[in-house]
Amino acid sequence: MALGPSFAPRLALRQSQSLVMTPQLRQAIQLLQYSNIEASQFIEDELLKNPLLERADGADGGGAAEPDLPAPAAAEPPDATSFASSGMMPGAEDAPLDIDVSNIYDAGTGADGAYGGGGQDGEDDWNAIDALGAKGPNLREHLEQQARLAFSTTRDRVIATALIAALDGAGRISDPPEQIAATLGVSLEQVEAVRAIMLRFDPVGVFARDLVECLSAQLAEKNRMDPAMAALLANLEMLARREMRALQAVCGVDGEDLADMVAELKRLDPKPGARFEVEPLRPLIPDVLMRPLPVKAGEANDWMLEINPETMPRLLIRRGFHARLAASASRETKAFLSEQLQGANWLVKALESRAQTILRVSAEIVRRQEGFFTHGISHLRPLTLRDIAAEVELHESTVSRVTSNKSIATPRGIFELKFFFTTALTSANGQTHSAETVRHRVQTLISGENPKNILSDDAVAAILQKEGIDIARRTVAKYREALRIPGSAQRKREKCPPRG
Repeated sequence: MALGPSFAPRLALRQSQSLVMTPQLRQAIQLLQYSNIEASQFIEDELLKNPLLERADGADGGGAAEPDLPAPAAAEPPDATSFASSGMMPGAEDAPLDIDVSNIYDAGTGADGAYGGGGQDGEDDWNAIDALGAKGPNLREHLEQQARLAFSTTRDRVIATALIAALDGAGRISDPPEQIAATLGVSLEQVEAVRAIMLRFDPVGVFARDLVECLSAQLAEKNRMDPAMAALLANLEMLARREMRALQAVCGVDGEDLADMVAELKRLDPKPGARFEVEPLRPLIPDVLMRPLPVKAGEANDWMLEINPETMPRLLIRRGFHARLAASASRETKAFLSEQLQGANWLVKALESRAQTILRVSAEIVRRQEGFFTHGISHLRPLTLRDIAAEVELHESTVSRVTSNKSIATPRGIFELKFFFTTALTSANGQTHSAETVRHRVQTLISGENPKNILSDDAVAAILQKEGIDIARRTVAKYREALRIPGSAQRKREKCPPRG
């Protein structure tokens, strides 16, 4: 008798591996990608939530650790470490943050995204209250004050208010005067009469309908609006194309006078209202500090790297406070204290691991780009995330997170860590050149060209090929356009202006 398939339930033992995104792993990934300022803000939030954490300097008034108990664990940047050209780095035996989660989707975190605006409160030299008090009036407030003094009738003040409301960020009116007049139920002549007065408001040139009217108002204020200048303003598109000889004929001036007129235009403000809307620039605070160490003559350069101590607070675990409370606490309180102690221990270790990982990656970048720090941009080498990951024995995704949103202060200035990763151009003999170095070389060749012998893109490519850089003309053109350098025809008109 044939037996059919059996569908009875049964027990089976199966072994498999899976990655679980725990809250602590999620925070570890976030900490690794945070800049020092953002990580400092995260620490401030933890200090408010966890009573067993305090600053190492006792700034939060939580009290220092008791002397009769073991020394508290401290989360601080590791000691400044010397990284020579030989590649000496901190030990890589413990790398808990090295994990590949690039193929995991987790809707509960933004670890792979950009984190902005999290570190403003962590900067000691920037105070939001002081900045708010020092902020001056914006463009509309500034113009409303002038309008109250300039116009006495209610009608003119209403028109002035409507014109102010129609301004864009550059200080020009976004709505045509005809539409404003129709909305207010007044004649176009009345709107234009008010606008003509407001064109002379500070800053001069606001309420203009276009660029020509804006510049004309500023030139009239300086008593520089003559027929030749009016003709130049009416043919700005010819100026953009560097058609200097044709402009001389249109304006009726020689080459020297035309050059003076163009210089006068360059001193004007094409967007007079923009400066009122711009927030003050804040300095870039580096995450890693790099300093040269004294070396003897003939020896290779040696550098000292450290996490910026000004942006990363040190943490202590209040073990004495925990012991006193846990001795006579209820079961619920003990469970709470145990959970907080576990979280504090994890945060201390995570911060230490974060600092070590950043220093290891930064040290390898410095070792690979030694020529740049010694000789300049012309010696920047091609570098990829894979190169660094293979050397420091981390995954590429970890290196990517370490170098995101972080900068390093070097003797040559402050650079983002991503700056040192550039693509490679391979020459005919197999030698590689950094794309950034080639781009700098293109700029140098064009800047030093003879005005009587302007270099075309083909000529620049030929020079680079003689120097061993295998590059095509279209690549030169791409780099030149990225540097905002005009073509050879426009440069010839600019560097060799026609004489009248």
